[in-house]
Amino acid sequence: MTMQADLEMVKALLDGSRKVVVLTGAGVSAESGVPTFRGREGLWKTYRPEDLARPDAFEAHPELVWEFYNWRRKLVAECEPNPAHVALAELERALPNFLLITQNVDGLHARAGSRKLMEMHGSLWQVKCTVCTHAREDFGELEDLPECPVCGHLLRPGVVWFGEPLIPGVLKLAIAQVSDADVFLSIGTSSLVQPAASFYQLAKDHGAVTVEINLDPTPNTGFMDFALHGKAGEILPELVTGLKDRAT
Repeated sequence: MTMQADLEMVKALLDGSRKVVVLTGAGVSAESGVPTFRGREGLWKTYRPEDLARPDAFEAHPELVWEFYNWRRKLVAECEPNPAHVALAELERALPNFLLITQNVDGLHARAGSRKLMEMHGSLWQVKCTVCTHAREDFGELEDLPECPVCGHLLRPGVVWFGEPLIPGVLKLAIAQVSDADVFLSIGTSSLVQPAASFYQLAKDHGAVTVEINLDPTPNTGFMDFALHGKAGEILPELVTGLKDRAT
């Protein structure tokens, strides 16, 4: 089948769906200029982000880790949602039963208007205390070593680091939602990071039609019902265009 024929079939599936769950990864934000931190462009000062985004790195060198995250916050603040983000917000408005699960921490989905949104790995725009329960959204400039206004201890970025479990309850809820979908879309993700990389199989095991939208093939491509390869910012607007608004 041609790419256009697959697009039309996926659009028909969305139009007749009972519940749609979407998973997005770094590829969606890359089209807005957000670095994926993979490969050569992923180096920051000679450090790999994987070496800084760790609880032990923060414990040993909190000032270095905060310097890295303040740099990321500044960089992301200059990025704008792209047509893929906008199309997913439109898809949410068109469908009565919809959930967007993202592995991204940049907040661009929310800025594009997505509200039925689960940020699995937290957000760059959240900060939380390393000792007490204080947590808040913070879009302003932060000090090099920001202190908790409640207890005075060090704040940390509100993201899930390598070696940390997901935010309590998030994985359980994500599994329940994916299991209940009849259409599952995996968009802009390398399908390498667990547990999200296995969501397609969970959806498939519960009878969902699975769709991959990614710039390049992934390890999951051959197992998907449909694989649409190209820029999400070009494919998603086509899927949404003309979709009947069934939202209530």
